[in-house]
Amino acid sequence: MRESNEENISILLKAIRFAAEKHRNQRRKDKEASPYINHPIAVGETLFQHGRVRDMVTLVGGILHDTIEDTETTLEELEAEFGVEVRAVVQEVSDDKSLPKEERKRLQIENAKDASERAKLIKLADKICNLQDIIASPPANWAVDRKRRYVEWAQAVIEEIRGTNSELEKRFEGLCKKALLQLAERSS
Repeated sequence: MRESNEENISILLKAIRFAAEKHRNQRRKDKEASPYINHPIAVGETLFQHGRVRDMVTLVGGILHDTIEDTETTLEELEAEFGVEVRAVVQEVSDDKSLPKEERKRLQIENAKDASERAKLIKLADKICNLQDIIASPPANWAVDRKRRYVEWAQAVIEEIRGTNSELEKRFEGLCKKALLQLAERSS
């Protein structure tokens, strides 16, 4: 995607609208049950603001990263709306929901090192946003141990993609330390 600034803004707005429509009935697991769309927007913002990512395929892929996994969106629909490259990166970061949760988590770690640069950036931003949520507004029914296991699993995924984006990696590490410290305080 090599478009003008105006075309890029149009594409980003289209992706946000598309994601908002697809996630319209979903809520986050926090106590307030905040609108799910906040998460994909935060991933896109994290890529742009903190990772300094300007590649439109990555930014649009970040906004759309959960549409295949968590909605009725098809790969064909994504390709028709956003092109082959966006479809490919969203497919690459999507878990196969037909597999058991533990298998999906294992595969994320195992496959991370072989992911494309774009997919690695989206994974980093996604994990950053999830850690921010665990710190500020964690899932209401998650015990301290489950939150700690999530942080440790996220660290294992990100360990496989070190060297992708130093700014995002620094932000991720800082959030891991903050989350683990907060969880240690809550468990004592």
